[in-house]
Amino acid sequence: MKSKIVFLTFFLLICALAAAFWIWSKNSYSKEVLKIEIIAPETAQAGEEIKYIVKIKNNGDIRLDEPRLVFEFPSYTIPKEGNSLRIVKEKEDFDGAIYPGQEKVFEFRGQIFGGEGEAKEATALISYKPSNLTAKYINKTSAVTIIEKVPISFDFDLRSQVDAGRSFVFYINYFSSLDYPLNDLSIKTTYPAGFKFQASDPKGIAENEWQIPVLNKAEGGRIEIKGVLTGETGEQKVFKAQLGIWIGNDFVVLKEAAKSVEIIEPSLYLDQLVNGVRNYIPKPGEMLHYEIIFRNIGDRIFQDLFLVVKLRGNLFDLKTLKTNNGELALSDNSIIWTGDKVPELNFLEPGNQGKVEFWIRTKEHDEKIETPKLENEILLGQSKRNFSIKVATKVELTQEVFVGDEIFGSEGPLPPKVGQESYFTVIWRVKNSFNPLKEAKVRATLPEGVELTGEMLPQVITFDPKTREILWHIDEIAPHQGEKEPLQVAFQIKVKPTIDQKGKPIVLVKEAEFTAKDNWVNQDVKVLAPEITTSKFGEEGVVQ
Repeated sequence: MKSKIVFLTFFLLICALAAAFWIWSKNSYSKEVLKIEIIAPETAQAGEEIKYIVKIKNNGDIRLDEPRLVFEFPSYTIPKEGNSLRIVKEKEDFDGAIYPGQEKVFEFRGQIFGGEGEAKEATALISYKPSNLTAKYINKTSAVTIIEKVPISFDFDLRSQVDAGRSFVFYINYFSSLDYPLNDLSIKTTYPAGFKFQASDPKGIAENEWQIPVLNKAEGGRIEIKGVLTGETGEQKVFKAQLGIWIGNDFVVLKEAAKSVEIIEPSLYLDQLVNGVRNYIPKPGEMLHYEIIFRNIGDRIFQDLFLVVKLRGNLFDLKTLKTNNGELALSDNSIIWTGDKVPELNFLEPGNQGKVEFWIRTKEHDEKIETPKLENEILLGQSKRNFSIKVATKVELTQEVFVGDEIFGSEGPLPPKVGQESYFTVIWRVKNSFNPLKEAKVRATLPEGVELTGEMLPQVITFDPKTREILWHIDEIAPHQGEKEPLQVAFQIKVKPTIDQKGKPIVLVKEAEFTAKDNWVNQDVKVLAPEITTSKFGEEGVVQ
């Protein structure tokens, strides 16, 4: 009898537990049953319109009441509709509830902004109440898009050296290849200590800020700034600039640029002329006439001096050396002058000067030398000065035009026809032989009626709509750059011939000009390439 009671008690306990589990299971819910996700591109360009798709699906067998979705765009996004980064979808947008197996899809669009490499996160949050419960649940998700590229050219056109206390001019260039227009842009500059602003063209809203109301694709401009820089000789000064867009009260930086300049103030004690010029640029195989001038700028007399010139450059052809009163020491390639042949070395009073000279030819060629230069050292008593002369570099600039090319596939029609647009690909190529170059740029002017399409490779050129000048700011070019692998830029233009051009070829790009500063001798290099016309295509280049 006792065992029956125990068995009955155990059976009733099992039934009670089963009933409790059934009641609990009917009144519990797992958030994993509702799936929410954001579908968005992994990468985008600044200014691109992004489409965010939010998918919500009820994978359970319970109706979800009172659904409410909150979607938030990434910071500094301009929504396509409205002006709020936060969009709410209430239960009316869900037809009151999300039924078992039902899927809802919402789409949100906005123009995204930020700097290169910046991560932009969009979030979505949905709240709801299972129909068999009183508790509310919240599910959340997010998606990150990386700003991969800001297709805007933005840089300084600024010399690497400026004279202390002397006015100079520099430029800030910008050009957009973005498919969308940009509004409410500004350019801000940060000047180094010692810089005094004088003027700018165009005039800014402040000495360091300029507004750009709208910037369309294939448009750009240039800001000219004039000022004075002071500081110690040899001191480096850094100019900085930012291009950004105003979103609300926030300035969102899209591009940054910086350029360093050196303050110079030369002084001399020993001087040297080559072929009558201080900064002469010799040619291979040329006979050079060296004049060494020495001057006593002190207040005491110098006696029994000797002057030594040591030739260090490998391009000197020592077999051609000639001097009237000096002696060559082949052991170290030195030329020595003494007071017995040069009276000024024997007795040199304050303020007086003397001169020695020699002639020597440069070698025609030397494959071992990458950057040919002629170096010499002058020794006079305890004074010493080194000179370095670079052999002239050879720069080649070509300007060519193509149709049906592999870069942009520019299409005619060819021959060009009045009233119809023809597309052409222009390629600039630069080849440098010897010396490193700085501040290298190629510029040309587009004739009226010829327009840029915004297609370019790489993204390096700018365009000034006032002067119609195209500028390729290369900056630095290494020795032999462009000889094995091309140093080039390609851009696409379009032209719609007018009736007065019928029966003639069209000028597509005017004469191109390459300019640079020789990194060694601090002199300018200038090379021209002739204008290009459709006459290259023969009879097919004549407008019909």
